[in-house]
Amino acid sequence: MPVVRWTNPIEVKFTQGVSRTVCGPSEALHCLSDLWPNRRGPLYIAARSTCRAAIDGRKSVEEAREMFLFATEEAELNAH
Repeated sequence: MPVVRWTNPIEVKFTQGVSRTVCGPSEALHCLSDLWPNRRGPLYIAARSTCRAAIDGRKSVEEAREMFLFATEEAELNAH
């Protein structure tokens, strides 16, 4: 399976003082699974689903990026 990447990476600062540069949906899923402060929000769930779909080729990589950014806003994380 080829690695899919976003056009522009996203730098995310988590509440634990951890920063990550997220370059694609696989890395986003890792963050959503291991570092996310609230795993119950609707945008968190949508981001997980969209990232999985992008990895499988059912959604575009940029759709996953956009949904991941929405999830960072919902979680009140600093992302750019």
